[in-house]
Amino acid sequence: MFYKADYIILEDKVLEDYYMEVEDGKIKSFSKEQPKEFEDSGEIIAPGLVDTHIHGYHGEDIMNAKKGALEIISKGLLETGVTSFLPTTLTDSTEKLDEACRVVGEEYKDVTGAKVRGVFLEGPFFTEKYKGAQNEKYMSDPDIEKLKKWKELSDGLVNKIAIAPEREGVADFIHKANAIGVAVALGHSDASYEDAMAAVDEGANIFVHTYNGMSGLHHRKPGMVGAAMNSDAISELICDGHHVNPASANILMDVKGRDKIALITDCMSAGGMADGDYKLGEFDVIVKDGAARLKEGGNLAGSILKLKDAVKNVVEWEIADVFEAIQMASLVPAKSVGIDDVCGKLKIGYDADFIVLDDNLDLKSTYLNGEKVFG
Repeated sequence: MFYKADYIILEDKVLEDYYMEVEDGKIKSFSKEQPKEFEDSGEIIAPGLVDTHIHGYHGEDIMNAKKGALEIISKGLLETGVTSFLPTTLTDSTEKLDEACRVVGEEYKDVTGAKVRGVFLEGPFFTEKYKGAQNEKYMSDPDIEKLKKWKELSDGLVNKIAIAPEREGVADFIHKANAIGVAVALGHSDASYEDAMAAVDEGANIFVHTYNGMSGLHHRKPGMVGAAMNSDAISELICDGHHVNPASANILMDVKGRDKIALITDCMSAGGMADGDYKLGEFDVIVKDGAARLKEGGNLAGSILKLKDAVKNVVEWEIADVFEAIQMASLVPAKSVGIDDVCGKLKIGYDADFIVLDDNLDLKSTYLNGEKVFG
């Protein structure tokens, strides 16, 4: 089957008026030559989006470890343009995390929507000051044996964990985590600039939802934000207009380069749902006016952002062009956890997981393995 678009966005360039050939669910070729039969997609064909930080969707939460929830989240994400994702946990008891990892490990092969490309453990090795919507009573120093167990329970899926760099034993933990194929992210932390940079030097390569849940940039204390800006590590950003001011997002993009920015959602169970009362882990959350906040204290509690809307937002805010926005929501997050060999780009031999956008960057359709699954 051939698909035609005004623009086809690859990892390093944009093809204009090209045809993309798909055979047996894989991308076979790109050509200017018109085939006998083709589907005219219209405006833009782009890689399926990759969300490496998402807790839930359509009323389901990974931490509930509920049978069948992963399938509901996976199918729901197709309407957001996401074709690959990392189910994401929260700081909780070891037993709850064991169960969440086990359920994902048992069910990920059977999902029919967006593909599960790993598991992100957001905690529990954080510090209390910037706990956000995470429960401080479960926070502790990094423990490599616990990580190994979670990886084993998840059928080897765990490939990203977030820690606070001021905790004890961080350097050793980073080395051992990296050695078993787990990327180490930094977040929910009051670390100094020096501690954060030291963790990056040891092998940490991601800053979790940059600006949010971390020590800020001060001219005498550059903090975690300063380290995010001054390091080669990839910075996650939640571009929903609530978590980060567009000007602040632009500053980070300009300082680091857009090839070091991963757009993520940090979406919780209320994603794709109506306003109202929800839970994030053990916490009561109210969703109103496009934001999810803790009922007690009013802290932001994840988001209800759709990744396709983050792409559109950064273009409308005039802080990225379409090519950059797409890469920040596909290739860069895929690279951050080493899954860019299977997703995050349109490339010959890759699964034909792609999206079609109109001129306004609204999602028209989503494809998995060359089959239309949304739109």
